[in-house]
Amino acid sequence: MKHYLHSHLASRPIKVLQVGAGGTGSRMLEHLICLHRALLALGHPAGIDLMLVDDDTVSAANIGRQAFYPCDLGAPKAHVLINRANMAMGDMGTVWRAEMSRLDTRANLSNFDLVIGAVDSRSGRLAILRGLERASGGTRYWCDLGNFQHTGQVVLGEVTSANRKTDNQWRLPHAAELFPQLVQPKLDKVADDTPSCSLAEALEKQSLFINSAMSLFAANLLYQLFTKGEIEVHGAFVNLPSMTVLPIAIDHEEWRRMGVNKDGKRKKTRSISD
Repeated sequence: MKHYLHSHLASRPIKVLQVGAGGTGSRMLEHLICLHRALLALGHPAGIDLMLVDDDTVSAANIGRQAFYPCDLGAPKAHVLINRANMAMGDMGTVWRAEMSRLDTRANLSNFDLVIGAVDSRSGRLAILRGLERASGGTRYWCDLGNFQHTGQVVLGEVTSANRKTDNQWRLPHAAELFPQLVQPKLDKVADDTPSCSLAEALEKQSLFINSAMSLFAANLLYQLFTKGEIEVHGAFVNLPSMTVLPIAIDHEEWRRMGVNKDGKRKKTRSISD
């Protein structure tokens, strides 16, 4: 089965919120610059209108694995990346925006068509989900990128407003439906928040190229959707050591195997933090 792009996104700016500017987020932004240029070159009227949100600053351990350099030390990650992006796209008059803040579950994400989640916590994912559910109406895309030390997954899903009673049986399941544990903040480990003090220590926790790999798969999925207007898969599992990729098909049987049953009724994804 195929999924077709929301038709209005072919005729106006695609309003994107990216949450997270770290290992995966900083690499994802590089790909979004390329995607924006490609869309304009292929005739899209406006390309991407992006807001980047992150509350962290650049540390020494970030340099070498994330898209930062010694001159960026101590600066807000979101502002560094957006300033660099705007300079790179200055010939197009593109002005993207940055905000040094942390998204929480009180957010309302009505103003965005697509939210890209490049966060490493369950609380961050829950904030994205609830913010999209709080939107005034309609259906919005959520592209979630997640990884462990050497493996990861990308899921492009759709989130409907919480005031909906029914559900399109071919709506793309989002990450929290396929993997409910991803929005259970009480499962976050305190140890995961301990910052690394060196690149070598950071590399003990994550492979050098896992973040780049996940961002590339996510960007390619969006490229297919925005330029072709259709996709046949809406995510993938990636294993770098074995060099294998397992796609997530747009298929009811596949979704049932992953615990998602479509019956036409909207179901709220529960969290023990609600």
